[in-house]
Amino acid sequence: MLESLITSKTRLRLLVKFFVNDRNQSHLRGLADEFGESTNAIRKELNNLTQAGILLKHSEKNKISYQANTQHPFYINIRDIIRKYLGLDMLLEQILERMGEVGQVVLVGDISKGIDSGKIDVVVTGENLNKDYIKSLTKRIEEMIERKVVFMLKNDRYESNGLVLFDTKIGV
Repeated sequence: MLESLITSKTRLRLLVKFFVNDRNQSHLRGLADEFGESTNAIRKELNNLTQAGILLKHSEKNKISYQANTQHPFYINIRDIIRKYLGLDMLLEQILERMGEVGQVVLVGDISKGIDSGKIDVVVTGENLNKDYIKSLTKRIEEMIERKVVFMLKNDRYESNGLVLFDTKIGV
């Protein structure tokens, strides 16, 4: 659906890259390698998004890196649209609905880095998690968001890198 509004596949991939997780940053050549596209096509979209103030440009020695402008008035809106496009809102809702005493929901792997590989790795922490529900949830959520979902359940808090969607300790 979002593809009909944002017709440039490169622009959509850039928005996913930078707005799924505001800590993501990258440079032109890295993006070209990651997307398998020419640097010219990516440079054009980076320039457009930077001129609009949606992305910020940082110079580090001989490299220019880009990241989402969290101070832009539309930052939250764009982030929410991208997360909805990826199905993260439905994923979180389904987990919290009947999963048990959820402490955290953390995205790890490609999606936390802004790479829409078609697979979403999710760490769910908490006590007395409903393991039977997770089995039925996996298939249902995959059909809903049209992406493969891999759940990892843990009793203890998850302290490694990832994108925290929910955490009872920090009120997210």
